[in-house]
Amino acid sequence: MTELSRRTFLYGTGAAVGASALGAGTAVASPALPETSGRSMHRDVVRDARMEWKRLPKNWGDSPFLANGFLGVQVYAGRTPNELKLMLSHSEVQDQREHWEAAIGLSRLPIGYLTLAFAGAITAVDWTLDLWNAELTGSVTTTQGSATFTMLVHNTRSTFLASVKGDVTWGFQPLESSTTRQIRRPADYTANPAPTLGTANGVSYAAQPLHAGGGYTTAWHTRDGRFAAHVAYTHPADTHTSDAIREVRQALAIPFEVLTLQHRRWWNAYFAKSLVSVPDKLVQRFYWAQLYKMAAATRADAPVISEWGPWFPEQGNSWTAVWWNLNVQISYPLINGSNHHELDAVTTTLKRFEHHLELNVNPAYRDGNSYAICHPGDRTLRSGPRYCGVPGVAPNDHTGNLLWACHNVWLGYRHTMDERILRDVLFPILTKAVNYYARFLVEGADGKLHLPETRSPEYANATDATYDLSLIRWGVRTLLSIEENARWRDIANRLTPYHQGADGVLIGRDVALNDSHRHFSHMLWFYPLRELTWDMPEHRALIAKTFDHWVSRQQLWAGYSYGAASAMASAMGRPEEALSFLRYFLDRKQVGSNAVLTENTFYREGGNLAIESPLMSGQAVLEMMVQSHNGLVRVFPSVSSTWADASVSSLRTQGAFLIDASRSGGRTDWVQVHSEAGAPLLLDHGIAGEIDVRDSRGRRLDYKTRGTAIEVALRRGQTAIVSRRGTRPDVSARDVAANGSSSRWGLP
Repeated sequence: MTELSRRTFLYGTGAAVGASALGAGTAVASPALPETSGRSMHRDVVRDARMEWKRLPKNWGDSPFLANGFLGVQVYAGRTPNELKLMLSHSEVQDQREHWEAAIGLSRLPIGYLTLAFAGAITAVDWTLDLWNAELTGSVTTTQGSATFTMLVHNTRSTFLASVKGDVTWGFQPLESSTTRQIRRPADYTANPAPTLGTANGVSYAAQPLHAGGGYTTAWHTRDGRFAAHVAYTHPADTHTSDAIREVRQALAIPFEVLTLQHRRWWNAYFAKSLVSVPDKLVQRFYWAQLYKMAAATRADAPVISEWGPWFPEQGNSWTAVWWNLNVQISYPLINGSNHHELDAVTTTLKRFEHHLELNVNPAYRDGNSYAICHPGDRTLRSGPRYCGVPGVAPNDHTGNLLWACHNVWLGYRHTMDERILRDVLFPILTKAVNYYARFLVEGADGKLHLPETRSPEYANATDATYDLSLIRWGVRTLLSIEENARWRDIANRLTPYHQGADGVLIGRDVALNDSHRHFSHMLWFYPLRELTWDMPEHRALIAKTFDHWVSRQQLWAGYSYGAASAMASAMGRPEEALSFLRYFLDRKQVGSNAVLTENTFYREGGNLAIESPLMSGQAVLEMMVQSHNGLVRVFPSVSSTWADASVSSLRTQGAFLIDASRSGGRTDWVQVHSEAGAPLLLDHGIAGEIDVRDSRGRRLDYKTRGTAIEVALRRGQTAIVSRRGTRPDVSARDVAANGSSSRWGLP
């Protein structure tokens, strides 16, 4: 089957845009734009988050970045003083030698870089990465004059476009088509053949064949100050060269202004779908940079996020595949609250490549009724000859990866209430993921069901590992919420409780957390699974004890540890701690011994690019603004006392509600809730004193008080506005005033 450079699938949920693997179809239109005033507000907020460069960037960690889920470009200093390097990468370009493990034989492959040469040596730059338009604009000053430019990766064409005014020369340098990973690299590994350079119809190209068949081609051409480059990949077919040349010729045949307008239309509508504004502008700008990065890195019709996203880190690139033991799972929750299910590549990947899930299971258990996911793997869920470990038999890791990925799918369902996600993706895949675990459960002398030894990710082996038990318990309870089944009910009733010690929940039976642990694998039951929550007073002491012990030892933490700790603190109603954990990471302090947030909001760990940590911190911001679980929606549940004002618009919650809310002077003024699915609404609005509840026309709505929350019966498409008694608030979004100064991201 030929791999195409762009695939589109129909996604039919609510206001979501983009694509889904729930059914094939044609390209989907951009989301409807809000009213002009609302769009203007969103534009101003997002443009305030622009990144700036007054100094020449040197590498991937301090450079501007462009992408559309497929083609990625980063711009920084070249090999000579008069040259810029534009590193190209593509999320589909990978090897196809399945006889080696995925990180080697199915590895992402380097492509090469464009060169932009000037007549003189570069002496100054003034660049702006405008997130609102997803464009890089600016000037380059040299000893022989200056040049100005606009650059973008066209949203729908996956083609790099540039308009340059000045004396410049474009070129391309291919890189060796070989995995950059050295860990467990086989002695008989060889690079793919050298590329073929040529021209056709005036278009230059570098055609890179693969040993396994097919290949990829980079084509480029300049005309009247305009430049276009395209990367095409096909396997096993061999049409990549003609495909790339065709795309370049077509792009240059269309006026640059028309292409730019098409491109901007999608990105403007994307950013207008929700809003978050807080007085700490470092946090606010970081949040919007993560939304930009997320849409640049993934789409529902694009590959699931790998460690690099669609970019190639020229230095530090040993993570050449897709990591499913945490990395994917913590990258995607951001799309839920921010109202961007057009980016849900987890759901589409699991559905589209479901047939590969059984191949991740030990051959002895491939009975057509068991699924798993190994890591590393490729974008089609293949892991090469490796397969997931068997509980009780070493090596025995990877067992929980698929269940955790299914939780991502479940979150997508709960935030959209799209029954097709439940019926066509979650239920069939979760059933077989639970079945794989269930075959290994054994009854103990206590009558409980126990799990043989597995690997608690990145820490230790343990029987009754908390990580696995929490995922099994979530899995069977979720299945039972869909359909009754005697076996699932028995597991739910008899699965052994988590083992506990003086410091809370243990890693597993007789295995305590004695060292710093960057992974929060033993706390999934609290976050993100929310089996035991702060709403349950009887469990608060256990939650606090376990959390406090974990955060007391941060020596080996990674960047995502701080984002997770912030989110958990918010879930416990500890807003000052939540902000402290988040700011520690955003202030670019040293993380562990060899990791740091970079100038462009990427994250370097051991020299490697790891995309999930900043995205996890973006989700931590949302946890401060709105939370929804166990049937309850909370507004401003964890806002620091230093944030007297805050404003949110169209944040999405479980139950398919869209939340607008405003806070000023340290208190919540009003909350607006729009129901897309007609699900029951239990709302903890946080407004002090007596309230009014009205519909969008000002008519009073009936409600019932449930503790600190209210219960409102909203029909599908109906809106409720909750405000202090006697007020009629202006429910427009706003950008709240800054409570201090902060520099921009980039190299300002």
